[in-house]
Amino acid sequence: MYLNKVYIIGNLTRDPEMKALPSGSKLCQFGIATNRTFKDKEGVKKEMTEYHNIVAFNKLGELAGQYLKKGQQALVEGRIQTRSWDAQDGQKKYRTEIIADNIQFGMRSSGANTANASNTNEVSATDSAKNGEAPADGEKIEYPQEEINPDDIPF
Repeated sequence: MYLNKVYIIGNLTRDPEMKALPSGSKLCQFGIATNRTFKDKEGVKKEMTEYHNIVAFNKLGELAGQYLKKGQQALVEGRIQTRSWDAQDGQKKYRTEIIADNIQFGMRSSGANTANASNTNEVSATDSAKNGEAPADGEKIEYPQEEINPDDIPF
């Protein structure tokens, strides 16, 4: 059995670029950076960044091109593929890419508004629950103050 499956979460390094293939299919290319934090032999904390080339085809590519922007966080699920071609100078070139099967768009980073962006998603469950509907944006969730007894949980 073989498996070629990739999940990465990172920030876009550039705006998505849309292209059309001779067959008429559309594709979208963009880059994602992921970070890894570790300690070296001396115990000093270090951070390492990896850059990934992403390709999304057809409808997924159109959606990525429409909604993703540089700096935005995204989760990409897909497979690794390496392609090769002969360059004009006679050298053989290689490019390893992640072919996206699914993309989940994250919050857009917008400088100073990033800190406030998380607050805009807080909603009030009490007001909306009274009406039997989902809480509206901009309302704050109010959680109960009493302790929950684990014996009261039915599972």
